[in-house]
Amino acid sequence: MIELEDVPDLVDPIMIAAFEGWNDAGESASGALDHLMLVWDATTVAALDPEDFYDFQVNRPTVAIGPNGDRELTWPTSQIAVCRPTGSPRDVVLLRGIEPNMRWREFCAQLLARADDLGVQTVVTLGALLADTPHTRPVPVTGTSSDPELARRLELEESHYEGPTGIVGVFQDACRRLDIPSVSFWAAVPHYVAQPPCPKATIALLGQIEDLLEVAVPLGDLPEEARAWERGVDELSREDSEVAEYVRSLEESRDAAELPEASGDAIAREFERYLKRRQHGQGEA
Repeated sequence: MIELEDVPDLVDPIMIAAFEGWNDAGESASGALDHLMLVWDATTVAALDPEDFYDFQVNRPTVAIGPNGDRELTWPTSQIAVCRPTGSPRDVVLLRGIEPNMRWREFCAQLLARADDLGVQTVVTLGALLADTPHTRPVPVTGTSSDPELARRLELEESHYEGPTGIVGVFQDACRRLDIPSVSFWAAVPHYVAQPPCPKATIALLGQIEDLLEVAVPLGDLPEEARAWERGVDELSREDSEVAEYVRSLEESRDAAELPEASGDAIAREFERYLKRRQHGQGEA
């Protein structure tokens, strides 16, 4: 772990983590982390040494021209940042990672050791997966926890998934082994528009963070980007009758499966988020 600067004592910090790669359909989860780092003015305090975890033929370094005209090389890595959201009584630790190519257990151990140094008590992971869901409906988000008590308190499901997993699953397992309560939110991205970005799914994940932390997250241009994304997919589906028919079938299945009370709860939560943003002068059109 490369320490970048000293960190003051944090107040009741919670960690929010997202990783590029297999767990990040439409770059929705990493996009949510990027947005939080920007709007909460996060300060990067540590980074992993990439030599230990990345195959540079898979995750290549990038080169760019710096402000002084020199060529600057940037290596792929995972970074930890800290911030205090406006209106929050607690600090937040943001982990913006890249799924490693090797030594996954050591990767998780180093990150969680740094989280322990910072006093993190709870870990929240964000993910996104491709699913049979229509782009015209709200993005479904599943919240799960490996900790039964935390799952009950937040009214989440306990995870019963079996099958292949990515670094998010391994990271959550590492939390469980260290008795660190963890929560995971997964957004469902329409599989027929898998290419990134997917701002609509990013907004859905940010909504879960708002509910969990009980603070407003300024959305900036994301709502307009989400509307533009949906209009673009509408145009593509109109140009292909088979895609249009498939979308209609997904809409019918989704609408038939939704319970009226579930829809009412979703509307109530969205209205509460809207009021919070208005109270902080961050209302969205």
